[in-house]
Amino acid sequence: MNRYEHLARLLSFDDWANRELLTALQACSDPAAVRAFAHLLSTQFLWQDRVAHRPLSTPFWPEWDIKECAVRLDLARAGWRNFLRGLDSAALDTTIRYVNTKGSYYTSTVGDVISHVLFHGAHHRGQVAAALRAAGAEAPTTDFIHAVRTGVLGSGGD
Repeated sequence: MNRYEHLARLLSFDDWANRELLTALQACSDPAAVRAFAHLLSTQFLWQDRVAHRPLSTPFWPEWDIKECAVRLDLARAGWRNFLRGLDSAALDTTIRYVNTKGSYYTSTVGDVISHVLFHGAHHRGQVAAALRAAGAEAPTTDFIHAVRTGVLGSGGD
């Protein structure tokens, strides 16, 4: 599996893990959990906008309810799939320039951006899981190895 295939697989995992959380949030829409989940989703659009050289399309901390989060989750998945079409491993080394939310200028490779999106999602999924547990709800298991073991992703040699 090359680097491109690996990152595409990890984006599929990220989408699956977010959908697992969405299901839990639909049963217990704790405000703190929904807020963290909405932020997790909004940053997916923020980075999709940056790699496509578009103006930012969503607020950094949106006030989305769980129904809006469900819609946005589908849009985020479609956005990553569209972005990945036609890319290859070499494209992951392409550098993009952008301004962060504080007005500072940066450059990053596309591969590093995707990696950041993945780690950022894992961080906030942990926050959502903690908020769900604090609200007395059960949080789903969203570990990568769990997804592999249960056949969600299949074996990829990782």
